Amino acid sequence: EVDRFFVEYPNLKEYEKDVRSFYQARKFAYAWFEKSLLIEPAHNLSNRILNLENDGIYRKLFYKETLDSLMHGISVTSKTVKPDVMLEILLTAEYFVYSKMAWDGMSKEVSKSNKWFLPRKAINYNTYLDSLLKSPAQGELIKEPVYRQYELLRGYLGKYRKLDSGNSWKPLVSRKVFSLGDSSAFIRQVKSRLSLLGDFAGDTSDQTFNQPLADALIVFQQRHGLKAEGKLGKETLTAINVPLKSRIRQIIVNMERSRWLPVQLTGDYVAVNIPEFKLHVYNGEKLLWSCNAVVGQTVHPTSLFYGEIKYVVFSPYWNIPPGILKNEIIPGMKKSSTYLTKHNMEITGYRDGLPVVRQKPGPSNALGLVKFLFPNSYNIYLHDTPSKSLFNESSRAFSHGCIRIAEPAKFAEFLLKDAEGWDSDKITQAMHAGSERYVTLSNKVPVFISYFTAFIDRDNRMNFRADIYNLDERLASMIISGEGVY
Repeated sequence: EVDRFFVEYPNLKEYEKDVRSFYQARKFAYAWFEKSLLIEPAHNLSNRILNLENDGIYRKLFYKETLDSLMHGISVTSKTVKPDVMLEILLTAEYFVYSKMAWDGMSKEVSKSNKWFLPRKAINYNTYLDSLLKSPAQGELIKEPVYRQYELLRGYLGKYRKLDSGNSWKPLVSRKVFSLGDSSAFIRQVKSRLSLLGDFAGDTSDQTFNQPLADALIVFQQRHGLKAEGKLGKETLTAINVPLKSRIRQIIVNMERSRWLPVQLTGDYVAVNIPEFKLHVYNGEKLLWSCNAVVGQTVHPTSLFYGEIKYVVFSPYWNIPPGILKNEIIPGMKKSSTYLTKHNMEITGYRDGLPVVRQKPGPSNALGLVKFLFPNSYNIYLHDTPSKSLFNESSRAFSHGCIRIAEPAKFAEFLLKDAEGWDSDKITQAMHAGSERYVTLSNKVPVFISYFTAFIDRDNRMNFRADIYNLDERLASMIISGEGVY
């Protein structure tokens, strides 16, 4: 029967090996039928396959209409004399099609071409199929092997599509900055819009800028990475006016990125989300704390990759990279003979006719008082900075690629918590010692440098961020055109 199936359904032939091994393992017993009736997981699976756009997938599926009509035929008669063999195998084959797209996402070549150099997860689809068949939950698939953000974004995708189908999202236009106590018909429109987005729960017919509106604006501003001041100015209005279709594209793109991450992790690890300008510290699923980060400028973007923090370096030297040496240091040296002394720098030798320059440890060192190394080919690391004021900016893409963090002492304490003798006093002392000191971690700590412009926060709120490196649009068009390679 399996042979006959792949003759009748040739476009599914690439899944033949998976289908055969699945049925061989169960000695060719039916999986989707019990006593001639389709089991609940069969309906759950076909529902997901027939509504693939709910998973943010626009790919045209082979034999979707056939599956629909076979499922419909079974449900109309509700009982068959014997199970439909072709439907049985079709469900299994379509499971492999669906799971590859919805859980694993586009190919490694696609993710790399979208500047994503984090390792991709490996999934055993047969194991998950066995779990799915045992799943008793009505209307649900099993807990899916996808990073937790995926299911949360999927929920908001449905909400935003519903909003989009029922509302005209005309731009709200005003040049005025509104704040507490102001009154205007325009304020009514803003309240209505924020009410639709779930930020405002007050009276939308009232045209006064009252405290509930200020509170709603603060929530909206937090969700969009804007300065949370509770006033209505140009930047906030621009974010309010972003078309829902653009937000839907943003959600879909980040659902795809979620498919590329590990399902879940145990132990300590660190994640930097570039568009959010934040560093997050986790233990397993638990978020321990977060702090602001400064990331690479658009002309010097921070690479997206995985590393393992191995060293904490107190009172570090800064070895000037070739680009900065050529563009900033050498011109500075030509202009002033005291340039190096003024910047606490020294020449340690010459390479290819150019000086090798480093900045000595100290409070003015560009790396601050401590750096955190995870050896990588991108020459990127985490570090302190003397330029603390930049952490107060809402958009923080200012570096040459490395990541500056707002709470370096706290981070050092976290990394050295199991190292004997390294309490906060000793860490502070080492940071201000003025002589470089390397400390090797007994257990390396994973660090994920990622890129999410749409995500759900711990308060279950939908967050959007600016696509600072312009990485969303290319991926969005690959998804929506259905032409991305899976």
